Amino acid sequence: VQLQASGGGLVQVGGPLRLSCAASGGTSGRFGMGWFRQAPGKEREFVAAVSGDGTSTLYADSVKGRFTISRDNAENTVYLQMNSLKPEDTAVYYCAARYGYYIYIDDSKYNYWGQGTLVTVSS
Repeated sequence: VQLQASGGGLVQVGGPLRLSCAASGGTSGRFGMGWFRQAPGKEREFVAAVSGDGTSTLYADSVKGRFTISRDNAENTVYLQMNSLKPEDTAVYYCAARYGYYIYIDDSKYNYWGQGTLVTVSS
């Protein structure tokens, strides 16, 4: 499975941004998908995840109510809609995939990773 993340960029505080993760090489609906991020000087952290059929989601407390993860299996794409962005959301965002229904916040559970897309929130 190959993952291609896109949509990052520079955005002002409070603004929206939508990230996309295009998957290829596998049956999209069979993979749980997650978004993780890594800020400069910090460890990678969980952001959000969605099950293969889209019925289950998980969010980090820091993004609940501001970010929404969704997927379009017909398009083999997962989205992360980010609203009310804060400077602390600045990071490289990575999408990840794991085979199977269950989703996790633990990045070691994910087998496939995209290259990352940079999000910078300016104040």
